[in-house]
Amino acid sequence: GRFLNTGQSCIAAKRFIVVESIREEFEAALRSAMEAWAPGPPADPATTLGPMARDDLRDALHDQVERSVQAGARLICGGEVPDQPGAWYPPTLLADVGPGMPAYHEELFGPVAVIVPVPDEEAAIATANDTAFGLGASIYTRDSDRGERIAAERIEAGSCFVNGFVKSDPRLP
Repeated sequence: GRFLNTGQSCIAAKRFIVVESIREEFEAALRSAMEAWAPGPPADPATTLGPMARDDLRDALHDQVERSVQAGARLICGGEVPDQPGAWYPPTLLADVGPGMPAYHEELFGPVAVIVPVPDEEAAIATANDTAFGLGASIYTRDSDRGERIAAERIEAGSCFVNGFVKSDPRLP
């Protein structure tokens, strides 16, 4: 959900709001998955992450990452502009992201995932709704009935998926 089109999609997952009780496990699993992504030419079958659309977009994304780290976000992996021609940016993971940071409030169009830790479900819902955007949202839970209720009644988004990432479908509003 995050790296569809190298993260350059309006509905790509941007903020992973994670309850503190599973944060460490989630962070380690996401880091491992991200480090397995293979940047390369889009025509190469081994490539799982292509370049960004333009250098200026890559540079703007990198600036957002740097400003977030300066504001207190923790860089887990990536975050370095490769020394090679092209609009390449590595899979980048920021943790401990919170209000006041670009990675919390701004849209990140590129291969950067953000972990926003929260103490509990109520804080997760409030954080999910604390955005000027909200085209789509996803809720992951072992209790899909509870997830459906939260999606229908509490999340302010154009569409909300339970135990699946946001997908585009022309039948949706």
